[in-house]
Amino acid sequence: MQKLADYWKDRTAGQKQALVAAFMVTFLGIAAFAWLGNRTSMALLYSGLDGAQAGEVMAALDKTGVASEIRGDAIWVDAAQRDRLRMTLAGEGLPAAGSAGYELLDGMSGFGTTSQMFDAAYWRAKEGELARTILAVPQIRSARVHIAVPPSRGYRRSEAGSASVTVVTDGSALDARQARSLQFLIASGVPGMDADRVKVIDSARGVVSTGDEIASADRAAEIKRNVERILEPHVGPGNAIVELNLDLVTETEQMTEQRFDPRERALISQENEETSDQSTNSDPGAVTAASNLPEGQPAAGEQSKTASSETRQRQNYEVSKVTREIVRQPGATRRLTVAVLVNGTAGASSDGTPTLVPRGEAELESLRELVASAVGFDESRGDVITVKSLPFAALGEGGTAASQGGLIDRLALNDLARLALVGLFALALAMLVLRPILKARAQAGAAPAMLDISGPGTGPMPAMLAAPQAAAAGDSGLALPALSMNMPDFDFAGPTVADPVARLRELMRERHDDSLRVLSGWIEQKENA
Repeated sequence: MQKLADYWKDRTAGQKQALVAAFMVTFLGIAAFAWLGNRTSMALLYSGLDGAQAGEVMAALDKTGVASEIRGDAIWVDAAQRDRLRMTLAGEGLPAAGSAGYELLDGMSGFGTTSQMFDAAYWRAKEGELARTILAVPQIRSARVHIAVPPSRGYRRSEAGSASVTVVTDGSALDARQARSLQFLIASGVPGMDADRVKVIDSARGVVSTGDEIASADRAAEIKRNVERILEPHVGPGNAIVELNLDLVTETEQMTEQRFDPRERALISQENEETSDQSTNSDPGAVTAASNLPEGQPAAGEQSKTASSETRQRQNYEVSKVTREIVRQPGATRRLTVAVLVNGTAGASSDGTPTLVPRGEAELESLRELVASAVGFDESRGDVITVKSLPFAALGEGGTAASQGGLIDRLALNDLARLALVGLFALALAMLVLRPILKARAQAGAAPAMLDISGPGTGPMPAMLAAPQAAAAGDSGLALPALSMNMPDFDFAGPTVADPVARLRELMRERHDDSLRVLSGWIEQKENA
């Protein structure tokens, strides 16, 4: 303790403040580590719940007695109990989905329930069931479905209904494919509803478009990725820039065509009719006297016979008819234009300096054929493909300098903030703790140099020999025995007299601590002066 007290007395005011600050920082650091070590590790249980759902979950957690915290709209519990609590709360139906389903119809009785009340309860239950199905998607946190169905009017044909769904996601945006799937989900659950009459609304980004412009953008991006992927193995990453313009058919076209071909006919019916007619005409002879006799024969007359025959055949033919009905949906490619800019190759200029030179025409033609095959080039459609080679502004190992980016571009914002905090903490630690300590060590190391005892003893010896008296006068707390300056201790008369410098070195080695105290007193007196 005495050494500690002496050490504390020998420190200056700045050194004492630095020691106190270092002690406080160390103490607080140890206390913080101890607090973190004894603190209960918390884990996220649920987040994004509304007030009613969070209240029900917290009431259930209070009954279990598990430590829990509320941080904004999130509920944190003991990490060791989180999985068990999720199972327990799920068994109790918590957190509630929010919308009731078909259980609404269980409480309805036939007495006092009109058809309008039943229809309202039925559509409400339908909306709740659809919302529950949508909540099964991990990306969606909450969902509300609204169905608008016109009332039936007797024998009139009812109009097609419409619906809308509002979703709250976990921060990620819904793309066109996901929104289209939600449209088909709701349209399939409601009889007679068309998927195009269902609108999907993101609470943070508005209406999610599923139109043809989204399909065109997705298709253009996919074609662009295919072209870049086929060029990068040859020219290198970042050495090819691809831009394309995809013109798609956006309107729906329905065409009905009917053609008659007189050269092609088909027999559909045939009728054969045969008619025959026979007739005989006789003309009696003239009346004479012989014809009046009993045995008389009448005179023979004239006879005529007629026979006719007729055959008829009727055939019915149908002229060949072709009827075609063509419905063209949006999405067909009307025209495609592709522009590819390829970086040059490393070469040398006329003066020998390295530079970039354009690629050859044969190589560009090969690249054009690859691009044409990748995009589905059709010359009859009016497609255009342009491949040019021009030197870029800079060439790096993996492409252009702009495409690579630096360390700052590859770091996330959170990483940058974390690095800044660590740097500030290290700077503060160096200013408060390390700087005074290094300064004190530098002063202590410079003190022996002031003695300059390596010489023959003719230089700074008088100041060194007079210093103990000044130190004894200035620092009464130091009990360093005074060095005897009497001549008998240092006999310079004969060759056998010991060297005073060697004598002083020996005394300093024997009493190292006392020598340091004397030197420290000299330094303090010099600073105070």
